[in-house]
Amino acid sequence: MVEPTDEEVVQTAAQAAEGLVFSRYKQSEVTDLDVTVTFEDGVLDVDVYLNAPDDTRDPEQVADDAALTARSAVDDLFDE
Repeated sequence: MVEPTDEEVVQTAAQAAEGLVFSRYKQSEVTDLDVTVTFEDGVLDVDVYLNAPDDTRDPEQVADDAALTARSAVDDLFDE
């Protein structure tokens, strides 16, 4: 089994986080989205900042969900 590269891990996590955010908000509704992912020495760190309207959803909860989704996607990557 070949381990994914650090770059693959970071890219997978970032794409998963962004995918979740844009599954809950239209892109035009998102004022600012910053997904920061680092993977060093086997440690994954995901930080999601989201500025979006909170009329129907809690942006903080969506950001937390996006970070969890990113971690899950990376877990799946290592399980392949």
